Amino acid sequence: MLNKISLILLIIGGINWGSIGIFQFDIVAWICGGQTSMISRIIYTLVGLCAIWCISLLVRDTDEHERDVRVASS
Repeated sequence: MLNKISLILLIIGGINWGSIGIFQFDIVAWICGGQTSMISRIIYTLVGLCAIWCISLLVRDTDEHERDVRVASS
């Protein structure tokens, strides 16, 4: 469940960064009342933490796949 929540927040963050890059429009700041509002800062922090968490998914998925391949070939 934590993995799915992290991926969802990371997708939201990616969409926000895309809108900043393409349109120079920060969706999170617009919804939450500016980049310096407490809610915006919490959302930015959560997205950053989710990005760090998702790095571990890359390593874990590889390890689990290799383990499954070894078990299947035995």
